[in-house]
Amino acid sequence: MLKKSIIILLDIIIAAYLILAVTAFNKPADRAAVCSEVKIDIDDEMPDGFLNAKDIKQMLEKQHLYPLAKSMMAVNARDIEESLQKNPFVQQAECYKAQNGLVCINLKQRMPIMHVMSAKGDNYYVDIHGSILPETRFASDLLVVTGAITKKYAQKTLTPVVNEIVRDKFWQSQIVQMNVLDDGSIEIVPRVGDHIIYLGAPTDIREKLERMRKFYLYGLNQAGWNKYAYISVEFDNQIICKKK
Repeated sequence: MLKKSIIILLDIIIAAYLILAVTAFNKPADRAAVCSEVKIDIDDEMPDGFLNAKDIKQMLEKQHLYPLAKSMMAVNARDIEESLQKNPFVQQAECYKAQNGLVCINLKQRMPIMHVMSAKGDNYYVDIHGSILPETRFASDLLVVTGAITKKYAQKTLTPVVNEIVRDKFWQSQIVQMNVLDDGSIEIVPRVGDHIIYLGAPTDIREKLERMRKFYLYGLNQAGWNKYAYISVEFDNQIICKKK
């Protein structure tokens, strides 16, 4: 009997503790707290990116999920994360509630590296991992790729080529357009100079661009940037130029 009485007493003590704990964590002040600030951070936000804090706010407002002025108890961080994750330009979303009415939203966005406008009429973006992003209303200063392009070619073949271009600040600034010919070979249009550069097959891009860079330094600087109409760096140790 004594053992049974001790067990019942312990159950009563535990129940009383749980009631006090729930009461303590749900004080009237906490239940009445409202969201007074929303902090939105976008990782690696760059001019080439498509999202900013204003865009995120508008997305959540359309879904009636923007937390500002709402009760902190009513703010559902999971719903906010899931809503943002549906956006094709969002790679990862995290939302959590902090103290003093603060709600934090952290995003990592997909970074597009090219705008594909194929001869068949396709219009889309491709990110650094080769993922297809839909046409968007956002304007961005990206490399435009035209010509005979399928989505598979853009993802598997062009993505490594364009990544090689954008990793180099000089070529990222100098190349404004890339055109894919029917045989899959590539030519590029530079920002400076009235000529077309033919890269040939989409292989050994770094070496071909380095050969062209040296020709810029030691050739065109002497001969003039507008002397040639077509410059080919397709073959190793060769640069073939066609005059205007």
